[in-house]
Amino acid sequence: MTVVLLHALPLDERMWDGARRMLEGDVAAPRLYGRGATMDDWAASILDEVQGELVLVGASMGGYCALRMAALAPERIRGILLAGSRADPDSDERRAGRADTIATIERDGAAGLWEQMRPKLFSEDAPADVVERARAMALDQPADDLRGAVEAIRDRPDSTDVARSNPLGVLLGETDPFVDEAYSRRLVAGAADAWLLTVPGSGHLPALERPLAFETVLAGAVARWT
Repeated sequence: MTVVLLHALPLDERMWDGARRMLEGDVAAPRLYGRGATMDDWAASILDEVQGELVLVGASMGGYCALRMAALAPERIRGILLAGSRADPDSDERRAGRADTIATIERDGAAGLWEQMRPKLFSEDAPADVVERARAMALDQPADDLRGAVEAIRDRPDSTDVARSNPLGVLLGETDPFVDEAYSRRLVAGAADAWLLTVPGSGHLPALERPLAFETVLAGAVARWT
């Protein structure tokens, strides 16, 4: 059994350094960028790289990829932990926002995307070193990879039924502006085996902003599903 850690836009696989040190056994933290034009392309590519049964852990964009992996290979999935992520497709309003984001990337590159996203990723009280670490990761990403990722996010299909048909954990930052508690409660309420936890004092990325709380939940989820 392998735990697969799937990172968030605009970061990369280094966001999981702490979680990888904490977990025992087989752990994979693949880079998501450059795997094709669609979220299903990404999912199929990663499924070819990792073997056997899987526990999928997805932060934000990584959660979208995790759900598509579960759609393509349901027989291999032991459980899915979504952190700051959702299963529904983009609304018209969110798709319009993606167009603005793509325009920012094309005009200002990774630095422009970071400036746009930083106030939404972390709470006002996030430690400065955590924010700086995220910034360094974000600025390392090629603009073409970021633009392709936003397009794959924008065009992803509805994975609500996929989420609800698997053992599911949903972790929500208290001040997350992208995923609200009402939506998350509706998602888990429609599933046979699901739970929801809120991380106090965290924004969109509890794995970085509140690592101890996140890793405690992650360890419990992995133990539950293995």
